[in-house]
Amino acid sequence: MPSQDPSHAQALQDQYEIRPDPVALTHNDDDPSQNADTGVDYEPYPEKSIPISATHEKILKAITSLYSGSASKEDMEVYAHDAIYDDPWSYCDTRYKIAGQWYGIPKIMASSKTLATEVVSDTPTQIVYKQKQEYKPRPLYVSKAVNSLVTLTLDGEGKVRYHKDQWNEKDYSHAGLGKVMKELNGDHLTKVTQPPKDL
Repeated sequence: MPSQDPSHAQALQDQYEIRPDPVALTHNDDDPSQNADTGVDYEPYPEKSIPISATHEKILKAITSLYSGSASKEDMEVYAHDAIYDDPWSYCDTRYKIAGQWYGIPKIMASSKTLATEVVSDTPTQIVYKQKQEYKPRPLYVSKAVNSLVTLTLDGEGKVRYHKDQWNEKDYSHAGLGKVMKELNGDHLTKVTQPPKDL
């Protein structure tokens, strides 16, 4: 699949990237001992999750299914064709490249399970939630749970345009060698994971 025009990807980032305030969204006032030294608590408490619409519930279900290895074209449809995925390891600027990440999970993970989520912010154009994901990589078969803060920015048609996954309180600078390595991963992983060409 052709790569995204860098200027178009930048315009997409400028329009849809949200920089959430992790401390304001996740600081645990009820039990401060659960906060990290940085003031965030990414442990999800499902009972505290704020209510969301059925439409947003469907989006959240598709995203957590992808995290859990569904590698499903139907789940991928929650993304617009021109969308960005941004985490500590990868920066993808098309739906096809994003699929390269999700279609890789069943190949490198013996299992991946969403253990819990907690929606901490919801508007017509964004969903922000805490997530606990348990990964069991091959060939070690040793489980590790990872807590993160996920921000989904939606367009007027309800499609995900920017998917940000933060593992700590720091946001991404989009500069330097780290950005280059993330883009290389996003650009080339599809050659290994081989998602469907028609995504």
